[in-house]
Amino acid sequence: MLYLDNVNYIYQMGTAMEMHALNNVSLEIPDGQFIGIIGHTGSGKSTLIQHFNGLVKPTSGTIYYNGRDIWDEDFSKKELRTKVGLVFQYPEYQLFETTVVKDVEFGPKNMKLDKLECQLRTFGALKTVGIGEELYDASPFELSGGQKRRVAIAGVLAMQPDVLVLDEPTAGLDPRGRDEILEAIFRIKQERNITVILVSHSMEDVARFVDRLIVMDHGSVRFDGTPKEVFAHYKELEEIGLAAPEVTYLTAELIEKGLPLPNVATTVEEAKEMIMRFYKH
Repeated sequence: MLYLDNVNYIYQMGTAMEMHALNNVSLEIPDGQFIGIIGHTGSGKSTLIQHFNGLVKPTSGTIYYNGRDIWDEDFSKKELRTKVGLVFQYPEYQLFETTVVKDVEFGPKNMKLDKLECQLRTFGALKTVGIGEELYDASPFELSGGQKRRVAIAGVLAMQPDVLVLDEPTAGLDPRGRDEILEAIFRIKQERNITVILVSHSMEDVARFVDRLIVMDHGSVRFDGTPKEVFAHYKELEEIGLAAPEVTYLTAELIEKGLPLPNVATTVEEAKEMIMRFYKH
């Protein structure tokens, strides 16, 4: 479990460029949750997730992993980063080896695992994300954007983390590529029962997949709840530069026009079910 206790982070503290990126953020992230994080540009999303595995040290406050302060002197950051794996928004930041297999195998090798275990983890991770054998010997830099994302995710999965953190994993992909990546992530979550933290700008994506949604606004947590609970505040989300899924506005309009739906919907499937139930009655 991850726990953040009154975490603050200030960029360029003590200079004219000083900026508060995180303000008294306290979060409890239990094992096995699928969490979405949304927020406007500059809201603190990326800064927040870089605290989860010790890439960034808080200016003040404490971060605990399984009950231990990750900044204690005797706490291994190397071990932490095998347990809390972070996939960056731009996969080229994480890809550096000459072949796909070598790139994915780097993490297990760095963990000092034996050759067979490294191979089992590598090929298992590549299979999980849908990278076929025909690409194993290819240069990762010659792959498409979606394939690079898959290889970057596989590289983290090969270390068998307990927490998988993904920063905008579908940015720049076409609708089919986006759906394939998200479905692979959802499948990984179901099969391995790990914690998944997904930073996204797509309201439809988070409404469809996550159990819990955290909204960041100017470095603070503005909302924290189920997608249904959060998107019920769609008017307030608009005030901070965000929006709800399109189907939320559609069902809100139907309610305003007199259709007695129980509440606004967050997914097309949910809206369909509510409307069908109404007409059956």
